[in-house]
Amino acid sequence: MAQRDQAFTENASGAFFVDRSCIDCGTCYTLAPEVFRDTGSHSVVHRQPETQDERLSASMALVACPTASIGTTDKELMAAASGAFPAPIEGPVSFCGYTSEASFGAWSYLVERPEGNVLMDSPRAAAPLLKRLEERGGVSLMVLSHRDDVADHALFHRHFGCTRVMHRDDGLHGLERYVEGEDAVSLAPDLTFIPTPGHTAGSGCLLFRDFLFTGDHLWWNPEVRKLSASRSLNWYSWPQQLRSLEKLLDFDFRWVLPGHGASLRTESPRQMRAELEQGLARLRSL
Repeated sequence: MAQRDQAFTENASGAFFVDRSCIDCGTCYTLAPEVFRDTGSHSVVHRQPETQDERLSASMALVACPTASIGTTDKELMAAASGAFPAPIEGPVSFCGYTSEASFGAWSYLVERPEGNVLMDSPRAAAPLLKRLEERGGVSLMVLSHRDDVADHALFHRHFGCTRVMHRDDGLHGLERYVEGEDAVSLAPDLTFIPTPGHTAGSGCLLFRDFLFTGDHLWWNPEVRKLSASRSLNWYSWPQQLRSLEKLLDFDFRWVLPGHGASLRTESPRQMRAELEQGLARLRSL
């Protein structure tokens, strides 16, 4: 629980605050940028929420925070915020909220399908989220992008009996299914696992219709306004990651939904391809 006496002095005065337990995962300022911002080493409240929508967004950021580093004296919308996850993104895709410190606040996504719901990476196994997932039909498949974002995968498997899928090269033992090699693998007619080694040896993306879930492989960087990846936070091979990014040019999608960083939606796969080519040109020059 966040402590007012441990709050950063940079917080704007008012009900909401961020304390010194913040790990700067980016969840709050990605979810509610009108209230929270990044200082470079931690998040702060740069402006107190004013409207009802802003208060709800700030309350949802509090619920989603992996380290309980956000506090508030404004409790009116906390029940609504707790029940707002999974929060709709587009169509059958939602953001799970309830991020986990074990995966440094990585975002997890729910894909609702008649053939069985899918979790992309693991959120925190919080009771309110488990209840909402039960109400939406449970989870039949959990796809894990890489070793860093597995969080409470075992608890979700025990609770829902879901099949867990991951690339074998990331070495997480005891799962129900592994992908091997570098060729894309069809998990179902509408689900394709795309091995994208580089960030880790076994990093992979999931393609569902025109949604690409990228883990820590690719995200939108609002500062440079390009799709981006991190050379400094690369645990396996930067040249391999660049080759894996080039591989994505062979697939059609309109959404990039990462574990960390901002998402990107384009109007067409053609526009997304242009964005990816521009991002690659920049990354090759780093």
